[in-house]
Amino acid sequence: MGDPFIRHIALLGFEKRYVPSQHYVYMFLVKWQDLSEKVVYRRFTEIYEFHKILKEMFPIEAGDINPENRIIPHLPAPRWFDGQRVAESRQGTLTEYCNSLMNLPGKISRCPHLLNFFKVRPDDLKLPTDSQVKKPETYLMPRDGKSNAADITGPIILQTYRAIADYEKSSGSEMALATGDVVDVVEKSQSGWWFCQMKTKRGWVPASYLEPLDSPDEAEDPEPNYAGEPYITIKAYTALLEDEISLEQGETIEVIHKLLDGWWVIRKEDVTGYFPSMYLQQAGQDTEQAQSRIKRGAPPRRSSIRNAHSIHQRSQKRLSQDTYRRNSVRFLQQRPRGARPGPRSPGSALKEESLHTERPKPQPAVPPRPSADLILHRCSESTKRKLASAV
Repeated sequence: MGDPFIRHIALLGFEKRYVPSQHYVYMFLVKWQDLSEKVVYRRFTEIYEFHKILKEMFPIEAGDINPENRIIPHLPAPRWFDGQRVAESRQGTLTEYCNSLMNLPGKISRCPHLLNFFKVRPDDLKLPTDSQVKKPETYLMPRDGKSNAADITGPIILQTYRAIADYEKSSGSEMALATGDVVDVVEKSQSGWWFCQMKTKRGWVPASYLEPLDSPDEAEDPEPNYAGEPYITIKAYTALLEDEISLEQGETIEVIHKLLDGWWVIRKEDVTGYFPSMYLQQAGQDTEQAQSRIKRGAPPRRSSIRNAHSIHQRSQKRLSQDTYRRNSVRFLQQRPRGARPGPRSPGSALKEESLHTERPKPQPAVPPRPSADLILHRCSESTKRKLASAV
């Protein structure tokens, strides 16, 4: 049937989601050459990153050499994310943008970069579950193209964070920070890079450089899942710190704790350690799509940041690697032989562990009672005085 290509891209609407933080995704109906139709979900920041790479691939058609030769459509940069009103207003812009993409010459409209971006991802098939606060809200585009004012809500409240150290950006898509800067987080990526806004500046910032204003702890962190989720390394990494783990490309591991800073706790046999989530992909995920995420590189860890200044008296709570290893070994001993880990909810391992703890355990042997002379010899001076007064 020849090489695959896209016949048409239609914007269906947008969806408001609340995990890991409040954000919006746009729903696209992608019609392929084999007459199949797929629904994909993309954030606006993802679409803008795709647009920038497309312009770099075709500088003549992007007008970088001569503005008169530009045929690639314009797309406004991400701006202050002030809620559903902006998400709705972008629908017309995205509809025109997608229509213009499909009308470009085949070398652009059928290039691998565009095809891979609109391919179905595992996240497109695994819709988000309802959060404890609110369930996802879906807003479809009206057929007549007119908006319904009743569907528009007020601005969302963005989470505010503070920079604990100076950060120098290494690319145009990042944002520099100074110690004490207060930013609003628009999007939290699992890679550990967060899209932030500060007055007129915006860009990606490592989550490790940010701390909440009210507490050093991250309430969004899930509980460890000692059952593990199978992942594959897409890039080799050599450990720089003692609690990290070195792996080659193509190794199969189990993720037991997904942390917001992009450094996940993984298990290789009975060894655990931190590993950058950007270098991992789930089974069945497109390798080319996963490889495109690692261009920015892994974010730095908080323990490697020099001259960090927190406004909180106590530090952020983190489990030690000894705790991870101890609980992992205990779970591996309880796992039936030959059983492989599958996708589970973060609480499933804890529930299974609680079932094991409810089983009756054999009573330990009672040691013999020490003699009175031995007790007096080992007790404190205060106890000796109390015993003497009692006699």
